[in-house]
Amino acid sequence: MARSRWLAAAAVAGIAAAGGAWALRDRPVEVPVAREERDVPVRVFGLGTIEAQVSSRIGFEVAGTLAEVLADHGDRVPAGTVLARLAPAAQQARVAKAEAGVQSAEAQQARVAAALDRAAAMAQQKRATAQRRRELAGRGAASSEAAEIAETEAVAAAADLALARADLGVARAALADAQAVLLAERTALAKHTLAAPFDALVIARLREPGAALGPGEAVFSLVAPGSLWALAYVDEGRAGAIREGLPAEVRLRSLPGETFTGRVVRVGLESDRVTEERRVHVRCERCPPRPVLGEQVQVEVETGRLPAARLVPEAAVEGFDGAAGRVWVVEDGRLRQREARFIARTLDARLALALDPALPADLPVATRVLAGFREGRAARPAP
Repeated sequence: MARSRWLAAAAVAGIAAAGGAWALRDRPVEVPVAREERDVPVRVFGLGTIEAQVSSRIGFEVAGTLAEVLADHGDRVPAGTVLARLAPAAQQARVAKAEAGVQSAEAQQARVAAALDRAAAMAQQKRATAQRRRELAGRGAASSEAAEIAETEAVAAAADLALARADLGVARAALADAQAVLLAERTALAKHTLAAPFDALVIARLREPGAALGPGEAVFSLVAPGSLWALAYVDEGRAGAIREGLPAEVRLRSLPGETFTGRVVRVGLESDRVTEERRVHVRCERCPPRPVLGEQVQVEVETGRLPAARLVPEAAVEGFDGAAGRVWVVEDGRLRQREARFIARTLDARLALALDPALPADLPVATRVLAGFREGRAARPAP
């Protein structure tokens, strides 16, 4: 009797287990499916930083001691504004010496010019005297010897005149050299003043008065305020649709609750060979009040909008290669796998199904792969 009861209980348990297994394995499963959505934006995401297209670290072209610093961090300075000066005393002495050299060269040129005038007068007198002596010797009124002496003196005077002209050329060259030296020293003195090369925002003041500077050593870091942009790095697998002029949204790390609108102004022509990312520059249309160079930003570029689309999460697609993959569908009340093509990817990692005769619009496509999915299992779309 006890054995019969035990066998009956075991049979009931077996039947229950079999029924449970059937329920778990073969009962129709409710499948969440993709619904058509309207006006779907397609965006590409990138991380980057705030940069400046026009940026410069400026300093003096000559060495010296920094005497004055007239601008500071955060100042906006028009082009030509004096920003700093070097101690000028030593260079002013060089300029004074060069000016004295010019005056000396001018005096030397004047002296040589006077000597030239004298030599010219003497040459003219000697020629006239030689002419008269030749005429007198021809008439027998003077000796031939006196005529020859006069001719020799005329030739010597002509040679002196040529020498004086050469001396004048040397004096003029010396004056030009002295003037060039003076110009060089005055130019060097002008380089003791540092001016803004463009309308700029002072990002950093790098040196203080009293510092000894070498040529080219930076004193200020400047940027052109109108040249600020966001430099974003975008996965090259997503960057193919990005073009200049597309709208974009920029979010700063320091202002996470605000969105700044902008447009793509440059797309890099060279990808990073290590990170496989492309550089995309976005210029803001509504800019933050005081951007900070190097601050991290998030950039979303809108590459298009889909009037209508069925979206499937990428996690529900098997073998996705960037353009196609396999999806689960509910066909005639059974689960089947079909090849599907995709035309876009949204920021939330959903893929837009392409219009394909092999995958009709009324064929339900699963948006989540559940445990127990297999070919042929009974299924129905979830309400």
